[in-house]
Amino acid sequence: MKLIQRLFDSPFWALVRKEINQILRNKQLIVLLIVPPTVQLLLYGFILNPDVHNLRLGIIDYANVSASRELVSAMTSNRIFTLESVPNSEKVLSRQVEEGKLDVGVIIPPDFPRQLAQKSAEIQVFIDAVNANTAGIAGNYMNQIVQQYNLQLTQGQASPPISPEVVFLYNPGLTSSWFFVPGVMGLVLTLIGTLVSAITVVREKDTGTLEQLLMTPAANWEILLSKIVPLAFLLMGDVLLAITLATIVFHVPFRGSFLLFFSLSSMYLFVGISLGIMLATVSSSQQQVVLTSFFINLPMVQTSGAIAPIEAMPPLFQALSLLNPLRHYIAIVRGILLKGVGLDVLWINVLALVAFAVVLLTISINKFRSQLS
Repeated sequence: MKLIQRLFDSPFWALVRKEINQILRNKQLIVLLIVPPTVQLLLYGFILNPDVHNLRLGIIDYANVSASRELVSAMTSNRIFTLESVPNSEKVLSRQVEEGKLDVGVIIPPDFPRQLAQKSAEIQVFIDAVNANTAGIAGNYMNQIVQQYNLQLTQGQASPPISPEVVFLYNPGLTSSWFFVPGVMGLVLTLIGTLVSAITVVREKDTGTLEQLLMTPAANWEILLSKIVPLAFLLMGDVLLAITLATIVFHVPFRGSFLLFFSLSSMYLFVGISLGIMLATVSSSQQQVVLTSFFINLPMVQTSGAIAPIEAMPPLFQALSLLNPLRHYIAIVRGILLKGVGLDVLWINVLALVAFAVVLLTISINKFRSQLS
């Protein structure tokens, strides 16, 4: 009880109350936190529709005969599919699709030669339909490849010997908004988080109150933390708004853990806020910080996979995108919402997000501290 009383009587809590009062009095900031996220989610969710190449393909060839190898060669002889994995079991193949390592999985049954002889063979095709547009393209191309292969086998006969059984995973209806809306959620949090935090700090410079903070009995870390905590709670409202719009308007499923989603979203908010504070320390006015934030945010958005699939990017930019925290957050959101996976699958992205949060927060604290000094 005494500890709680000491917290409320501390300079830190006084600074937190000051920040909350400033936020509530700033009607433009409230509008910025509500209107743009809503408009962007609705706009991007309804209109985006990209194209892709180099889909990652995994094949299990139980038959392993010349006919099945020719079929595999036909699937990989174009720029649509790239053979990435040849697992030894269906369980491994399904796991790779679930973890996002493969976009398409093909199973050729062991009795494939006998089925060909009977003029009625079947192969099984699994397609990760989290990206509905990509899944539709993959399914169409797979059908075209098999039909072309049928023509080579039948040589004018009426009935095709092979009929693929295509199964769309995670997005059976191929709804494009299920792919775009989780990406736009990360996009919105990045733009709003960096802009709001940067403008909040720069406003202290413009009004001259930054020097007044030095005269308070609060430590440097308390001054910075008092700015981060209210913004983090405020931006969590944007997370709640985004997930509400996603589920109600676009009917995006929520198959994973609600607690895990909000925990990792709050972690990403610290990344965005830290980036914004770091931008504020190198900017002298609100106009300058807005221009600088767009210089940083636009490359982050373009290399994140939020709008354009990462598979369609040149190899160099695919590698550089690994240094983009937004890419990892979008992979987390899509994995939790659409696939229902947990930390056992997303742990690499979570570790990357933790590393970005620690590094950016440390840099922003040091720059802010040197500025106060």
